[in-house]
This record gives sequence, C-alpha cells and structure tokens, in this order.
Amino acid sequence: MSQVREFLRSVWSEPRAPHAPRRTRTDWVLLAAFAVIASLEAAFRSDLPWRAASLFVGVGLLPTLLWRRTRPLLMVVIAFGLVTAMNIAALVAGSRSPGLHAMAYLLLLPYSLFRWGTGRGATIGALILAAAASFDMISLHAKPGDIVGGFAVLLSSMALGAAVRYRDRVHLRELDEAKLAERERLARDLHDTVAHHVSAIAIRAQAGLAVASARPEASADALRVIADEASRALGEMRTMVRLLRRDEPAGLAPSPRLSDIERLAGPSAAGPSVEVKLTGSFDDVPSSVSAAIFRIAQESITNARRHARHATRIEVDVTADSASVRLRVTDDGHGVRARHPGSRGYGLVGMIERAELLGGTCHAGPGPERGWTVTAVLPRNGRST
Repeated sequence: MSQVREFLRSVWSEPRAPHAPRRTRTDWVLLAAFAVIASLEAAFRSDLPWRAASLFVGVGLLPTLLWRRTRPLLMVVIAFGLVTAMNIAALVAGSRSPGLHAMAYLLLLPYSLFRWGTGRGATIGALILAAAASFDMISLHAKPGDIVGGFAVLLSSMALGAAVRYRDRVHLRELDEAKLAERERLARDLHDTVAHHVSAIAIRAQAGLAVASARPEASADALRVIADEASRALGEMRTMVRLLRRDEPAGLAPSPRLSDIERLAGPSAAGPSVEVKLTGSFDDVPSSVSAAIFRIAQESITNARRHARHATRIEVDVTADSASVRLRVTDDGHGVRARHPGSRGYGLVGMIERAELLGGTCHAGPGPERGWTVTAVLPRNGRST
C-alpha cells in the first residue's frame, strides 16, 4: 500500500516535460486544414444538427491547438468544457448532440496533456476527460460497443502521449550519461597530465637541492624549469575544475598523445584500412588537447568501421598551427548521405562534449561526394579562462 501511495505521489508531483516547443509552422498548417475540413462538412453534411453552432464550435476551438503544449490543461478544460456545455444544451432542448466529425482534432489535446503537462495537470485533466466522455456517451445513448471503443480511443491518445514522454526522458538521460562519461574520461586524462607536471617539479626541485652547494647556477636553472612546469600544470588545472567527475579512482594508463594517432593507422580485418597524416609541430600541445584529438579520431574510426557501407579507406588528417589543432576523418563508404547509422549513437555526443569543454568545435555529416566526415577544431593551448 505504501508503494502505491509513493507512486501516486510521484505522479502527482511530476514536473512539466522540458523543451516544450511553442507554435510552429506545422500548427498553422494544421489549423488551416481542419478549418477547411470543418467548413466543408458543415456545408455538405445533411444530418448535422445545429449547423451554425456546430461550425462555430468546431472552428472556434481550433486555436486551442496552438497552446496545447504550453497550456495543455487549460486547453483541455476550454475545449471539452465547451463541448460538454453544448451537449447539455442539446439534451435540454431534446435535440441530437451537435458536433462535427472534423473535431477529432481534439484528441491532440489529451495527447499533449500527457506528453507535456505536469503530473498534477494530467491527473486533473484525466478526470475532466473521463467526465466529458461519459456525459457524451450518455447523451448519445451509446451502445456498449461504442462506449468501449470511445474510451479506448481516448485512453490510446493519453497513453501515446505518456509513452512518448517516457521515451524522450530515457533519451535525455542517455545523452546526459554519455556527456558525463566523456567528462570523466577527460578528467582522468587531465589528472595524468597534472601528475606528470607535479612529478617533474618534484624531481627538478630535488636535483636543485642536491647540487645547490657545489653549483649555485644549477639552482637557477631548476627554478626556471619548475616555473615553466608549474605554469603548465596551472593551465591544466583551470580546465580540470570545469569538469564534472564522480568519486572514482583515475585510470593508471597514460593519456594518449597526438603522436599516438599513428598507431591507429594500418589495415584491419574488421573494416577499411586507416591512413594517418600529421602536419605541423605537436611538441608543446597540452595533454588535454592531444588526448581529445586522439579520442575523437579513435571514435570516428570506430564508427566508420562499424557503419560505413562498402568503405575501403579511412583518412585521418591532423594539422597543427600556432592557434589551433584541426582533425578531419573521412571515409569512402556508400549510402550515408541521408543519415549515417553511427549518428544515432552516443559516441558523437561524447566527441562534441569533449571538444566544447576545451573551447573547440566538432561536427559530423555526409561528405561532399561520398562517405562520412568528422571535423574537429581545438585551440592549440586549450581553454585557459
């Protein structure tokens, strides 16, 4: 019983679904289409009671579709409340219930209520919808089969909205997990870099102390090296504090360098061969940038080998200049112009997340002629502010 109460409490306190779109061009097209359909039905349907009132209500309720995502409960109250009031008036007058078949567009309102509304709004709205549907069935003297069918349609609309909402929530959670995993990997890479700099500082300091009495000038050299290493470590730390990381031990494997990309080259039994080209000087590129370029290249190659159909070659081109490090990974596969299968995974999300954390960019899409292309541009010195 306590679990049931907890479930009901969680449903009642469910917040509004995020990123609800406002009015779009499709909404206006939808309104125009249903306005035309309703007008034609009112003009040519011979058995329509209260023709003018039915047309007025059928067209007058169309604007509720414009606010169905941002004000779903209010739109349900307005639309189904007005329809119920019209049914009550017809019942009092002894007439058949008016209404247009085109008003089936009202099923978008319960869908939107469960897709975008709060848990409290969905609960209240479900009661309103049940009451309105019940009165409609009574006024129509519906048969049991019609009652079951009518409620089945209404429940299907609400269930579909809830299902899409749940799927979207799972998708957003997976995206967040992919971004967090990439932040953790980057944090481990930076941890290794800072540890390297601190070790170099400690070794130089010990060496300076050891020779200070015999060679005083060696102490000055040691201090210059220590100052340089400390500046580099500080830059890496400034990047590190912007990352999210759970309390897990850092990996012991060394962070990959740009030169390690050459290890990715060569033929493969699992897919096309890889050709790597490195241009420019990479000596003073920070470890965080080197590791990011390596990880993006590695993920791009993996995606190409898995998803590029009939690909025979993957080209990896890394170019470094005084301002940035650029990566370009292309394959010669077929049939990816519409949508590359690899774009559905979360590896691309991680690549983009890593590049943005370092102040760079990462893009993926169809190549100009064939295949798939991934490009990344990172600041040579990393983001320092």
